[in-house]
Amino acid sequence: MISLVGAVSDFDRITSYVAVWHGYDSAVKAELYSTCLGTSDGTYLIDPIPFEREALSELIGSNCVAGIIVTNGNHHRASAKFAEKFSAPLFGRTEALRNMAARELKRVTDGDEISEELRAIGIEGAGEGEIALHYAADGGTFIIGDALINFEPYGFAFLPEKYCANPKEMRRSLRRLLDYKAERILFAHGTPILSGVSQKLRALLDSDRRMPR
Repeated sequence: MISLVGAVSDFDRITSYVAVWHGYDSAVKAELYSTCLGTSDGTYLIDPIPFEREALSELIGSNCVAGIIVTNGNHHRASAKFAEKFSAPLFGRTEALRNMAARELKRVTDGDEISEELRAIGIEGAGEGEIALHYAADGGTFIIGDALINFEPYGFAFLPEKYCANPKEMRRSLRRLLDYKAERILFAHGTPILSGVSQKLRALLDSDRRMPR
C-alpha cells in the first residue's frame, strides 16, 4: 500500500546508528513510523514514508544507502521512490515485494542475514510477507512491521486480530523473537521502547498463553 502521508521534516535520533521519523496518514487513520539503521555495510531505510530533502540529508549524512527494507506487503509506502533515488536494492519477502518496481529486488526468507548482524525473521499470520528485523549490536534492536504495536489505546500489544491473516499463527511465530536478545524495539506503528525489551516481550507472549481461548 502506497502511503498518502505528506513529507516529514524532522526525525528522532534513538542511538548513534538508529533514528525514526513518522507522520499521520489520513487514508488509514494511523501514525506511520519509519526507521533509519546504520550498519557496517551502510544505511538501511525500513518502511520509509516521504521525507523532506534537507532532513533526509541530515539523517543520512555521508553514509551510503545500502538498501530499502519492506517489512510486509502493506508497507510499500515510499520505498520504491527511495530505492530509485539512492539506486539501492529493495529487500523483502516475495509476497511483500509483489508488484513493486526497482532496479534490484532482493528477496529474503526467514533467517536470512541482510547485513552483518542484521537478520530477517519470518512472521506468519500477520500481514502478507511479514518480517521482523533483529540487529544484534549494542544489546540488540528489533524492528517490527505490523505484528506488534505500541500506541493507545492498546499499548505494547499484538496486532488486533481483525487485521491478522491468522492471529494464532502470528502469535506462535512471534515466539521466534525470544531466540534473540534485544534491549530496544521499534515499530512501523507506535512509539519505540528503548529498554528491557526481551523481558517485556517474554511477558507479553507468556501472558497470551495464559489467556483462555
